[in-house]
Amino acid sequence: MAKLTDAAIRAAKPPPEGKSKLYDGTHLYLRVQKRTKSWCWRYRLRGKDNTVTLGKYPALTLKAARDKDAELSALVAQGIDPAERRQAERREEARSAPFEDVTREWLTGIYCDTVVPEHYTRQVRRLETHVFPWLGDRPLDSITAPELLDMLRRIPYAETAARVRVLVEQVYRYAVASGCATRNVAADVKGTLPKAQTKHQPALTDPLEVGGLLRAIETYRGGFPVVCALRLLPYVALRSGELRKATWDEIDLDSALWTIPAERMKGRRDHWVPLSTQAVAILRDLHPLTGPGGYVFPANRGTGRPMSENTVNAALRSMGYGGRMVGHGWRAVTRTLLEEELREPAHLIEHQLAHAVRDATGRAYNRTTHLEARRAMMQRWADYLDALRLG
Repeated sequence: MAKLTDAAIRAAKPPPEGKSKLYDGTHLYLRVQKRTKSWCWRYRLRGKDNTVTLGKYPALTLKAARDKDAELSALVAQGIDPAERRQAERREEARSAPFEDVTREWLTGIYCDTVVPEHYTRQVRRLETHVFPWLGDRPLDSITAPELLDMLRRIPYAETAARVRVLVEQVYRYAVASGCATRNVAADVKGTLPKAQTKHQPALTDPLEVGGLLRAIETYRGGFPVVCALRLLPYVALRSGELRKATWDEIDLDSALWTIPAERMKGRRDHWVPLSTQAVAILRDLHPLTGPGGYVFPANRGTGRPMSENTVNAALRSMGYGGRMVGHGWRAVTRTLLEEELREPAHLIEHQLAHAVRDATGRAYNRTTHLEARRAMMQRWADYLDALRLG
């Protein structure tokens, strides 16, 4: 069979139907396509035909391709399948990848799309602080359970250590699935760390105390956006971050509906928040100052940033509620009093809090489920809060 030349390869063009094969001997050929030319090697072993791709021309030269031809022919003569050998080499290469490289591949390729940006940044910081300095350059399969446990015990706070262990276990699950590890060693140390004490956000749950706080908010003297944030938070039961990063384009005052996009939600799902007449009134008062576009609650200096995460809590401390109530605590207040005082259905409360609620078949309800029922519930809640404020 005729041999190829570089001149013939450079001049080769694909036929109208799309691609052609130019052989250089028995096994080696050049696949010519519209935009690329690739070296392939065809062989028969154990009664089966197979083909492996060697690389693209001209990155893989004619001489180098012929060297590969001789190398692969020798393997087949020994009964070794080149495709199987290549897969084994790739698996071995993957298993030698450092822990940090595999982790960052998982972080940027999968994990970043499952959590809100602030949580993602916090988790990356934990890995960079507590894991990478000790285990970052080690292949995953070389790390033993005792070594991982020693690393976790260096972390001073039990809650942080527990969160880091869960992170590492997630990395190992990805590594096992992608061939970078053979087993999940992080699962071996589960239950070996001191149990973290659950810390709940400070919140008032006595109706009389809630009424006193609402009256204190009414008399609070601060920047108008801060006052509005303090007044609005009880009516919507949102996380503080979801409220302070609100933009005017999310809110339809005429329809009394606030649509928070998935990327701003902890559960990574769009959340629809029905607004009571009281909530709409607060937002209409604020609109001339911070609208019509941008952040609803901008930072004190400049409109390019949202209000600081500490602003609402600092205001509550200045009113004498330090250690007793934080902005996030309104979620606990809402959940407790809606159920205990107003006897609202638990599944409606969970929907309002943007928790994942599933139907009888195990599927998560979509964002519009029970919207009108939630609208009525939140109006009753707003009226109840007003009654508490008026004493």
